[in-house]
Amino acid sequence: MADFINSQVFGHSHWLGYVIAALIQCVLYLHVVAVGALFFIWLERKVSGRIQDRLGPTRVGGKFGWLQTLADGIKLLAKEDVTPGTADRLLFKAAPYVSFAASFAAYLALPFSNGWVGQNINVAVFFIVAVMGLEVFGVILAGYASGSKWSLFGGMREAAQVVSYEVPVGMCVMIPVLLCGTMNLVTIGEMQAGWFTNWLIFHDPFTLIVFFVYFTCATASVNRAPFDLAEAESELVAGFHTEYSGLRWSFFFMAEYGSMFTVSGLAAILFLGGWNGPVPVFDIIGWSYTPDEVAAGTFRVTGYLANLAGCGNFIFKAVMLVTVMIWVRWTLPRLRIDQVMTTCLKYCVPIAAGCFLGVVLWQYGFFVSDAALPSLNNLVPNQHRGAVREA
Repeated sequence: MADFINSQVFGHSHWLGYVIAALIQCVLYLHVVAVGALFFIWLERKVSGRIQDRLGPTRVGGKFGWLQTLADGIKLLAKEDVTPGTADRLLFKAAPYVSFAASFAAYLALPFSNGWVGQNINVAVFFIVAVMGLEVFGVILAGYASGSKWSLFGGMREAAQVVSYEVPVGMCVMIPVLLCGTMNLVTIGEMQAGWFTNWLIFHDPFTLIVFFVYFTCATASVNRAPFDLAEAESELVAGFHTEYSGLRWSFFFMAEYGSMFTVSGLAAILFLGGWNGPVPVFDIIGWSYTPDEVAAGTFRVTGYLANLAGCGNFIFKAVMLVTVMIWVRWTLPRLRIDQVMTTCLKYCVPIAAGCFLGVVLWQYGFFVSDAALPSLNNLVPNQHRGAVREA
């Protein structure tokens, strides 16, 4: 985008094109986070209402209550921003923005379609997992700076939980990296192009199991029930954000819903084919961009339409996974802190480690057998098969 703006408007060496392109991408991502939070909060109310045999919001915005979340946002803007007298004012005010910034920055490396990514990073998997781990600092700062023992307990719980669940999450994301031989999410998504049987979740029994382990650990890492011990209103009032009100309180929830979409989108790319549909319609009719066209930044109307459909497909998969998170929240009771840690250390970590070993042995069996190479070629597109043979 920046090269196009520079060449068409400012000349090839002008820095202003890169600044404008960066601002455009930041505004687009902010809309994904903000509008996504508005939609997911409305969806959560509707899903929880149906599960509890009630209707949910029905008044503001017509029959389905579409504008209820927007009305709540206006209410939060009008509320007084209160800072407790015993709080550390600087850290107290900065904590919500630290959480939001970590959640927002992860979108930089999250591709929405073939080549549609803020920054095509070769280590995108590592970048997203590392940056999302920074969100816990906002929670810890909020708990420490509030001057409340309930907030402090919530912050410490979140620290223990997130640090523990990062271990199985790291093991789970390394399995698709092992299979594809890259940490580049665009490449991983394109290596699953074709029919749905090429999706990594169907590669072997171990990737099927590890998908559910990843989704469980990702739910815990974004502080969603039944793992929301950092809030736990039944015992901690509201946990780490007890003392927050108004707009600062809403930043924590925008960060939470933004992270829910991020981990769901990462699951869609690593296991569910990314932006590729179950049937390769656009590949069959020849509309999809080739790797050379993506690398050169070529624009074609048909290629753009194929990418647009792929973007919609990716968003649909991520939203479906977020809906499952909402469904789980209003179905299962909250776990105790010892049960949360037991789930991680006694179940998720051993299962993830066992699946990692199983995938290694499965791949070893493929590579030592010449008859298995054609089956592996079904997973790897033409442009990557040479590297596989050399390996």
